[in-house]
Amino acid sequence: MLSGTTAIARPDMVSVNVAGRMSAMAQVMPEAVAVAETRRVGLSSKSSRNPTGYRNVSFGQLDADSWTIAAGLQDMGVEPGMRIALLVRPGIDFVSLVFALLKAGAVQILIDPGIGKRNLIRSLSEARPQGMIAAPAVQFLRSLLQKCFHDCRLNVSVGQGLPWGVSLDEIRRRGEKCTNFQPPITSADSPAAVIFTSGSTGPAKGVLYRQGNFDRQVTEIRDFYGIQPGEIDLACFPLFGLFNAAMGVTTVFPAMDFSRPARVNPRNIVAAVNDWQADQAFGSPAVWNRVGQYCEERSVRLPSLKRVLAAGAPVAVRVLQRMVACIHPGGTMHTPYGATEALPVASISAADVLAETARASEEGAGVCIGTRFGGIDWRVIRIHDGPISALAGADELPQGEIGELIVRGPVVTTEYVTRVEANAKAKIYESRTLAGESPASDFWHRMGDVGYLDEQDRFWFCGRMSQRVQLSGSNGNREKTLFTIPCESIFNRHSDVFRSALVGVGSHTNRRAAIVVEPHSGRMPRGKKRRQRLIAELRETGQSADHTKGIDQILMRKSLPVDVRHNVKINREQLSVWASKKLG
Repeated sequence: MLSGTTAIARPDMVSVNVAGRMSAMAQVMPEAVAVAETRRVGLSSKSSRNPTGYRNVSFGQLDADSWTIAAGLQDMGVEPGMRIALLVRPGIDFVSLVFALLKAGAVQILIDPGIGKRNLIRSLSEARPQGMIAAPAVQFLRSLLQKCFHDCRLNVSVGQGLPWGVSLDEIRRRGEKCTNFQPPITSADSPAAVIFTSGSTGPAKGVLYRQGNFDRQVTEIRDFYGIQPGEIDLACFPLFGLFNAAMGVTTVFPAMDFSRPARVNPRNIVAAVNDWQADQAFGSPAVWNRVGQYCEERSVRLPSLKRVLAAGAPVAVRVLQRMVACIHPGGTMHTPYGATEALPVASISAADVLAETARASEEGAGVCIGTRFGGIDWRVIRIHDGPISALAGADELPQGEIGELIVRGPVVTTEYVTRVEANAKAKIYESRTLAGESPASDFWHRMGDVGYLDEQDRFWFCGRMSQRVQLSGSNGNREKTLFTIPCESIFNRHSDVFRSALVGVGSHTNRRAAIVVEPHSGRMPRGKKRRQRLIAELRETGQSADHTKGIDQILMRKSLPVDVRHNVKINREQLSVWASKKLG
């Protein structure tokens, strides 16, 4: 253990740093389990709250270990502000390293490996890390790509295998011997991390997170959902473990490939929930789609679960229904809304969706993402494809009119640090003078989503702005604009349709709309007559709503291209190219 840990770990030594929250929890509940990871799968231990078959550490151990690693990293040469890439499998070491880097004042680079090797290498290279903490295999790959990572000189190997660079065990030994470690003083404006977007609608971009962003995220999530210290969370999305430890919540990492949530084995999720009697679980809609279906087919219950969170994309009504049916009778399911650049923004409960908004969504009203978090301010402005340099240049729209959503608040990031040219189109600057204070400036983030606000100040999501289809009139001018979610929801009502995608086909002067349909389980109709009958039925379905009456081009695919991270976001840009070729 690090010499002088008690003195170093005082949370009052940092002004704003989410690691201080975890240290404070370690003082209050040092023996409580902070992080657990599975040793094997398929467990069904009768012991609750600390079952066998898992490796785990307490809050006291996690706090001490992260201080030890922070001191060892500083001894190695890591200085405040240095960019250090973190590519470690989710688990105890991952959480300890996250907090160690926060305590050391380093800027950690976090990328979902699910974006693919080529995109991962490109994004990392653009972030220009000065060090890398990763598995030996990743370190070996880095050593072969010296041209991409010429600044990467402080490297730590984590896990089994021949270490390329200093091993994590060696960093810990250095930290234990260190007697002069001084944690940096951080403020709300201090850089804390570079987190990359999923790249589902364009190249992945590195978003700069500051200490204040992380700190406020913890407060907003804790207060909105009423999360209490001592609860247990099954984390099917690794970064949520950061918030858990800062709230005094146990993080349990199940046996799954976190980069492929749609391939999760639902038995492993059910086993982990029951093993730990988890109060809460956080994952993508793809995870809950598989778990809910598994529980429904086998009459499996998860009675300890009182809170389920599903984030990353809209959640299908059938997924909400299945999950609500299998958790605690008084439990709730929530779908928080946000983006890598601004999280959380809003949230809605499954109860509200099932009782009120689902019917309107089926009729083409869009998907209600609920009410905003307390620290969020939002507006819907007129759609504009180019940059908006100042808020004065944005026209705010009245309730009920579809436009572009912009947000601001303490959890909203201010800039990209890779692909920096995107800042001009993503941020809107507002200069204002507060009463009795000097002039201040605010940044609004353009979410890239279109929709409208209703009379209850709830936002209804109608799709991505870049994926709307602008139809051409007889003279080549824009005649009508179609939005993806309202149109697709009409066709999704057909019993044979799993999901569909609205795409634009044809030239700029002759733009038409088409619907690409994915049948349930990829079961394409056999025979030409059956396909023609289904297409005719879908055309008739489209005629039932005013905004889809003009769509008569129907195509079918066994599966639609979707993002890797959530397996829900449809790549309509790719489909548009495919559909244009199919239709000539």
